[in-house]
Amino acid sequence: MKILFLLFPLILLLVQGAAGSSLEPTNKEQCQRENGYCGFLKCRFPFVIKGKCSRFFFCCKNLWG
Repeated sequence: MKILFLLFPLILLLVQGAAGSSLEPTNKEQCQRENGYCGFLKCRFPFVIKGKCSRFFFCCKNLWG
């Protein structure tokens, strides 16, 4: 019974993290609309991965804006 008190906060944290994951770009059009570009497997500096364009292409957006 004591383990339920430990599992409940863990489940809440997992659900909270999954709630915001749909805000990232999920295709090429959304990525370009948000001033990003689709890079193959990685992004060049100063860009970071902010979503997915397709299976092997990730949405790269500027780190500072």
